[in-house]
Amino acid sequence: MEELKTLLDPHSLWYLLAVVMIVVGVVGTVLPALPGVPLVFGGLLLAAWAGDFQRVSTFTLIVLGVLTVLALVIDFVAGVLGAQRVGASRQAVIGAALGTVVGLFFGLLGLLLGPFVGALIGELVAGGGLRKATGVGIGAWLGFVVGTVVKLGVCFAMLGIFATVYWL
Repeated sequence: MEELKTLLDPHSLWYLLAVVMIVVGVVGTVLPALPGVPLVFGGLLLAAWAGDFQRVSTFTLIVLGVLTVLALVIDFVAGVLGAQRVGASRQAVIGAALGTVVGLFFGLLGLLLGPFVGALIGELVAGGGLRKATGVGIGAWLGFVVGTVVKLGVCFAMLGIFATVYWL
């Protein structure tokens, strides 16, 4: 009975919500429909708040916030540069974004192929040839992959920083 009372303690519930936010956030770094890195930051902020900021300082939270913004900027830049580097049209960039969203409904394969197919179709609609459209699709896909890897890396760095200051 005492264990149930401890589990229902408001602080425990806040920590549980923080963990859920962090897990959903990490998943969201791969699934573009979820704001992954901001959810991870929100979960870490909630955990710090639940602990009355006794173990995690304002400075640490500022560092984590800066990392969050940095990850979002890098993700955006990686996607745009991936497409632009191969001369993508505006339609191809829009197609890559739409392909990513549509790919969500087709599982992991859809996530991997969505940006490529979307950029390819967008470039074809813009009047590019099949060869150019294929190159644009590959560029958009590489940008998506690089952005995702960077976001995952930043999320795990944020978790490492938080864990270090929380338990030391």
